Amino acid sequence: MTPSSFEFFIASRYLRAKRKQAVISVITVISIAGVAAGVAALVIGIAINNGFRDTLQRSLLGATAHVMILEKQPDEGIANWSELDPKLRQLPHVASVAPNLYGPVFLTGPVGSQAGGAELKGIPIGNPPEMLKHLKQGSFQRLNNSSGLPAIILGSRLAQDHGFLFDSVVTLFSPQPVMTPLGMHYPRFQFRVAGIFESGFYDIDSIWAFTSLTSAQQVMGVGDVVNSIELRLDDIYRAPEVANLAEKIIGPKLSATTWMEQYHQILDALNTERKVTIVTIGLIGIVAALNILITLIMMVMEKNRDIAVLMSMGAKSRQIRRIFMLQGVMIGTVGTGIGLTLGYSLSLLADRYRWLRLNEDVYALNYVPFKARWEDAIWIAAAAIFVSLIATLYPAKAATSIAPVEALRYE
Repeated sequence: MTPSSFEFFIASRYLRAKRKQAVISVITVISIAGVAAGVAALVIGIAINNGFRDTLQRSLLGATAHVMILEKQPDEGIANWSELDPKLRQLPHVASVAPNLYGPVFLTGPVGSQAGGAELKGIPIGNPPEMLKHLKQGSFQRLNNSSGLPAIILGSRLAQDHGFLFDSVVTLFSPQPVMTPLGMHYPRFQFRVAGIFESGFYDIDSIWAFTSLTSAQQVMGVGDVVNSIELRLDDIYRAPEVANLAEKIIGPKLSATTWMEQYHQILDALNTERKVTIVTIGLIGIVAALNILITLIMMVMEKNRDIAVLMSMGAKSRQIRRIFMLQGVMIGTVGTGIGLTLGYSLSLLADRYRWLRLNEDVYALNYVPFKARWEDAIWIAAAAIFVSLIATLYPAKAATSIAPVEALRYE
């Protein structure tokens, strides 16, 4: 046998304890289970964090832009947006540029429905947001209605909570009052519900309503102005770079804001949660490492005579040390393999069948999303095996300190 195969053979033989060493065998199984539990829990915890991040990011960016051009001091809107449009399109990584006008409105519907507030957003007909390309009901193309009532698309929860039905007529009250001989009057506009969208994000589905930019300008009582210019990029992580370039074009009265700045509170909370998850669940791995430490210490005490025989037959100290280090690595590897299999299987099943339901009113999502990434498996497995290896250092050193003559004196 080569030295490596010799060490591996002895290490694996020691882990297959005989009946009189059943306690060591039980502790070995517990150690493997501990490593597996820690790895599986970490995989599931990271998968939940990734799932929330990806779902929220997809929902939010489906409704908003990667870079937004806004007024520093909201006044009368961006009047020169048509001049800025071609300049912004020339910036690198810019896939589309869309002028938008948004503001609060009050909606009422047919008899039986409930009145309520909403955020109306006017968008270009030829450049729909991602989430409006596939509606729950209706069609985005119906916004381009050249005859009859202007069209509007409502969020699913907004429509459901207030009883606004698809293809029904709703009335919008403008937020800009006008003076009449009878006093202040809020103009009203009738719209036909051309579609209902569902982003999966409660805050968007419960308040947003979309219409054409021209219709929104009429409701808001403004001319050909907008209050935001939205840029969508081919790489969302280039947003800071594009925003810096846009600042040089838009002038001192406007500012460029990235999606990272808009949602930094949510992103920071998810980053903090990820770190806390790694630390807290990582403690399970430390407990598993202690089990490995105890197993190997008991193994050294049990195999005192065997170690002495091996050393008297010419086994070197480094070989004895490697035998016990290999035992710890084998425990860690088996436990890691079981944990990864269990963690990824449960994550895939839980996400596919939506095992964990949530209250949308509180969490903005109706289920807990799981997103298990293969790249996470690499560092999780490496960390688990490394901790298992560290736990072997003391028992391995203790094994090499045995004096063969003393151990075999009374044999």
